[in-house]
Amino acid sequence: MSPQDGMFYAPKSVAQEAVCGPGEFVFAAAALDHGHIYGMCSSLIAAGAKLKWVYDKDPEKVKVFMEKFEGVRAARSLDEIFLDHEVQLVAAAAIPSERGELGLQVMDVGKDYFTDKTPFTTLAQLEAARTKTRETGRKYMVYYSERLHVESAVYAGQLIEQGAIGRVLQVMGTGPHRLNAASRPDWFFRKQQYGGILCDIGSHQIEQFLTFASCQDAKVMYSRAANLNHPAYPELEDFGEAALIGNNGASGYFRVDWFTPDGLSTWGDGRTTILGTDGYIELRKYTDVAREQEGDQVYLVNHEGEYRFGVKGKVGYPFFGQLITDCLQRTELAMTQEHAFKAAELCLIAQQQAEQLAPAYK
Repeated sequence: MSPQDGMFYAPKSVAQEAVCGPGEFVFAAAALDHGHIYGMCSSLIAAGAKLKWVYDKDPEKVKVFMEKFEGVRAARSLDEIFLDHEVQLVAAAAIPSERGELGLQVMDVGKDYFTDKTPFTTLAQLEAARTKTRETGRKYMVYYSERLHVESAVYAGQLIEQGAIGRVLQVMGTGPHRLNAASRPDWFFRKQQYGGILCDIGSHQIEQFLTFASCQDAKVMYSRAANLNHPAYPELEDFGEAALIGNNGASGYFRVDWFTPDGLSTWGDGRTTILGTDGYIELRKYTDVAREQEGDQVYLVNHEGEYRFGVKGKVGYPFFGQLITDCLQRTELAMTQEHAFKAAELCLIAQQQAEQLAPAYK
C-alpha cells in the first residue's frame, strides 16, 4: 500500500485463522477500476477464500493484478466467470456509476456480490439492487473500508459494545484525502460517474455513524458540497459536509475533502470522535500528526481514566471472515443487507439535497 495515495489503500491483513477449508469458498475479481480491489481480495484470501479468476477490459490492469495474486486465471469475459459454478462471490471495484448494474448481473447468475464503496450513484440503482436481493436471495455487500479495514475503527466498535463509553450520543468524522490529480483516471473527475463527494467518500462516514451509534435509520438534516479550489476540474467536488439525526436520537456530523497537504506523511488524516454518556473515543486512523506516524491510535476517556491504545497489527479485520461465513451459511454476521443499503441510501440523499456552494476562486 502506498501511504501517499488512498486510491490504493490496501493494509496487510493480520495473521488469522481461515474460516473455511481449502477450495471451500471460491471467488473472482472483476472491474479493476479502483485500487481498493487489492485490499478486498487480499483480505478475503487471508480469511481462507480462493481467488480463481480475474477479469477487466484492460489487459494491462489484469497483468498487474496477476503479478500480485499468483495462480489467478485471466477470464476472457465476465461470462466465463458467471458460468463457473465453483465461483460463489464476485468482488469488484468498477467505476462507481457502473457498480449497481454489475451487481445485478452477478446476482442474476446466482452469485454474491462484493463491491467497493460507493455502491451506487443514483437512488434508482439502489432500488433495483434492493429488488434483486429479494428476488434472488443473493448478497450485495459493500467495502466500507474506513471502518471495515481500519483496526482502530474495529477496536472502537468493540469498546462501544463493551460499554466503555455508555450509550453513544454523537459521532463526528473527518475524511480528508490527498487528490494526486495527475494519477487519477478520467472518470474520477466526472460527477455522473463518481457520484459526488458526499456519495463517494461520504459513504464511509455515514456507515460509521450508523454503526457506532447503533442507528437503523437516520435523517439528513443538512448537507453541502462544492468545488472550492480546483478550477481545472469543474465537476470535482473537493469539499463536502453533512449532519444527520439517527432514529434513536444520536447525531452525526462529518466533513470530507480533497485538501490533504503534501507535508502530511500519509494520504489523509482521517479521524473519528465518538461521544457517549460515560466517556468518549477518538480515532487517529492513519497517523498521529507530528507524534506517531503509525496509525490506528485509539484514545479513550471515561470515568475510569485516560487511555491510549496503539492497535495496529493487534486487532485484525473480522469482516472478511464473517463475510465468507455469511455467504456459505446465509447468515448476516459481517453486515446486514439492510445496513449496507441504508448507508448507501443516506449518502445518496445527502448528495441529492446538498447545497451547492459557489466556487471560492470565482
